[in-house]
Order: sequence, then C-alpha cells, then structure tokens
Amino acid sequence: MAAAPVWSVDPRTGKQREQVAVEATAQEVDAAVRAAHEARGSLADRTVRAAFLRGAADELEAARDGLVETADAETALGPVRLTGELARTCYQLRAFADIVDEGAFLDVVINHPDDTATPPIPDLRRYKVPLGVVAVYSASNFPFAFSVAGGDTASALAAGCPVVVKAHPDHPALSEYVAKVLRRAAARHDIPEGVVGLVHGFEAGVELIKHPLVAAAGFTGSVRGGRALFDAAAARPVPIPFHGELGSLNPVVVTEAAAAERAEAIGSGLAGSMTLGVGQFCVKPGLVLAPSGAAGDALLKSLTDAVSDTDAGVLLDHRMRDNFVAGVAERAGLPDVESPVTPGAGGEHTVSAGFLTVPASRLAREGAHDLLLEECFGPVTVVARYEDEAEVKAVLSRLPGNLTATVQLSEEEAAGQGRGAELLQELTPLAGRVLVNGWPTGVAVAPAQHHGGPYPATTSTSTSVGGTAIERWLRPVVYQNAPEALLPQELRDDNPLGLPRRFNGRLER
Repeated sequence: MAAAPVWSVDPRTGKQREQVAVEATAQEVDAAVRAAHEARGSLADRTVRAAFLRGAADELEAARDGLVETADAETALGPVRLTGELARTCYQLRAFADIVDEGAFLDVVINHPDDTATPPIPDLRRYKVPLGVVAVYSASNFPFAFSVAGGDTASALAAGCPVVVKAHPDHPALSEYVAKVLRRAAARHDIPEGVVGLVHGFEAGVELIKHPLVAAAGFTGSVRGGRALFDAAAARPVPIPFHGELGSLNPVVVTEAAAAERAEAIGSGLAGSMTLGVGQFCVKPGLVLAPSGAAGDALLKSLTDAVSDTDAGVLLDHRMRDNFVAGVAERAGLPDVESPVTPGAGGEHTVSAGFLTVPASRLAREGAHDLLLEECFGPVTVVARYEDEAEVKAVLSRLPGNLTATVQLSEEEAAGQGRGAELLQELTPLAGRVLVNGWPTGVAVAPAQHHGGPYPATTSTSTSVGGTAIERWLRPVVYQNAPEALLPQELRDDNPLGLPRRFNGRLER
C-alpha cells in the first residue's frame, strides 16, 4: 500500500495545518505488532504494571497544556471540555492501577482434591492470563478518553497486554503526542517503548486486524466501519475477540404523567443532553417518545425554546458535517415529519441544532420512516408523539440494541405507582444502561459502570468503561494436579501475593 501523508486538519476551517506522519505500510504495521509482542514480558510483574499506569497518568498531566492545545486545534472541542476529558483519562489510568494492585481481576479459584465427590474432583487451580497484543481503534469524539491513552489502552495494559493503536485521522498530531508521552512513561519503568505502538491509515487498520500476533481488538466508531473489522476478525484463520462499540439511538420514554408534572424541566434537560458536545456523544438521546396532547405540547415548547438558544457549533470534521446536513435533510423530507427547530448547516463550517417530530404510529411499522430509527451523529433528536401505551410498546419492540435507554417518570410513578416498573422491564432488553429521570450523556468511570449493549451498540456483552473492562483482554486457564513448585505464585496454597481468591469454596479477601 502507498505511504500517503497524514495531515492535521483544522475543523474550524477545513484547512490542512501540518503533515504529521505518513500512512503505515504493511511492513511498518508488522514491525509495530512484533515490537508490542516482544514487550509482553515487561508487563508480567503487576507491581511494575501498576507503576507504569500511574506514571503514564503523571506524564499526561505534566504535558496537559500542550496536549490540550494540540487537541483543540484538531477537534475544536474547546479547552474546558478537553481539560476535563484529559483529567478523566488520567483518573482512569490510576483506577486500573488500583485494580492491578488489588488482583481480584485474576479470579483465582483453588479446589483441592475431593475423592468423595461425584465425579471425583482433582486438584484444580484457575486464574486469568493476558491474551496478548491488543489492537485499539481510536474514536473521533473523545480524543483522550477513547483514543491512544483511553479506556481500551488502559484496560489492556492493566491486563498485561501491549497495544498497537490505529490513530484516528481527525487527531493524528495529538495521537503522536500522547503516544510519545506513554512511551516516555514506559521507558522510566524499564518497559520497552514498543509496548504502545501507533499506526496511521485506513489500510494500516485493516492490516492490523489481520496480523497473526494480534490477539484481540477494541473499536469505537461507526456501524459500517466496526462491522467490517468485526467480520475481518471473525474471518481470520484464528478468529479473535472483537469488542466494538458501533452505534446507538439511546431512546427516551416520557410518560404522560411526567410530562404533565415537569414538562419544562424535561424539555430543557433534553435540549442540554442532545446538544452537549454539538451532539457528538455516543450516548446522545436520538429518539424520544413523548405524549400527544397538552402535556406533550408543553414539553415541546420548552425543548423548542432551549434548542433555539443553542449556538451553532463545529463538528469534528467536514465529512461528519456533510453527513449530518444530508442526514437531517433526508429525515425531514419524510411524510408527517416536522421541524419545530430546523437542524442543519449553521454556516460554512458549522451546524445548527434542531429536532424533528413524527407521529409514533409511523415508527410502529416497517417502512421509509425506519430511517428515523438510525443514529444521526450531531445535534438532532427525533420526538415521536404517541397516543397510547400500545404505540409506545410497538415502537420499543422495533428498536435495535442501544448503549442506554431512559424513562422519565412522575413522582408517583417513580415511587412504584403506575407502570414505571413495567417500563423499566421493557427497556432493559434494549440497553446496557437504563436511566430513570436523568439523561444519558455523561459516562462515569466507576466500578459498577457498564458502557455497552445489545448489537449494534456493541459486538460483545462487555463494557469499555469501568473496572470490568479489563476482563475483555483476559482468558481463564486451569492447572490440574500441577506440583506446587511448578505453579505460578498466584495459585499457590500459601498465597504469597496476598490475592483475593476462592479457596476450597470459601471466599478469602
């Protein structure tokens, strides 16, 4: 493949800023993967691994001003947003360091022999080991938290897996900068710099997923791109796990009682959520089921007022801007679709926020309006007005998998009266995170977090945010009747590493 130049582009003007690198050749991808593979042993010591993760956070913080300036030049997300995202990224690295130190993620289970059991139980000792080199595909909309030093990289390194990152073309200069910082942190802990590889280019991404030494992959992006890589991962001579986050509509159901009780608050809250970050969040509410009648009208008025006061914004690149403008125009042209606030081009390089309305009955059956059930990346949402609960159920039954699903309930419904509990049960099969009286934008980095959902939200049942994200890069192995002297320290009876474990059926902390 030809080595084309990689340019940093200013999304505010669409102009090239500087050449950052060249697209990686197949030979360069191979070299990056092999260097990562050779670095595996340097991550074997959990103490070193945890220190590296904390050191990476320290180095990123020390370089904050330059990193934020570079990120803003390439993404136009603004210093405030980017500074917060970098802080989140550093927190995530340290959180995984804590998980590594604790050791519970190893899932140590030891069973001594029991000849009285049926069938007899031999000596069995189980724990989890790292898969190997992980390919990470960066996202456009989170240049820190879902990119070179983001959750996939942090969790993979925590599991003991080196990474090779395919840089996103929207922030190539930032990707190089962050990779340099991570490698500096690695070197300070006597870890080979190849533990974090970086390649640029579409073809490089294809070569990466096919490389025989790549053991797993993490992806955040479009349904089309993610599905192509997912299929490639499955078609390899030796298929590998592919953990992809692809697309999500993130439906919201507003009950009639909730709209009657607090229409203004729901309308303004929805506006804030759907326009946050110029609508470029993967958990943006893209479909809202709201009642017909006076309560629903009041909600729409509040939404109209709030969205009308939202300034035009810059999307991450001009391709996304063109897709947004074309996408909302196609949707707005469908029968019975209205635009109380028209979304679309706000200027030569910006877009304006808006929303569309449609009778819910149009979505309850298959047809041209199915387009409204597909994610439209940018500051737009679709409000489907329903007449009764049957229409709500009919629309929900047609939705694909999502990252989130939200229900807005009245005070009485939230207290267990009405069909609040029933609605939660209807939404649970649709999403990995179900919210009550909140908004889905904002994904907390916490042990209990789950950022995933049924396909096409994700291609697996795992999460890309939170402590359990580490599980994606591990596999269990059992030693049977292995002499104590041959066992890894994690599986010895005297527990020299002080790990939490289940020992002969008893949980030890």
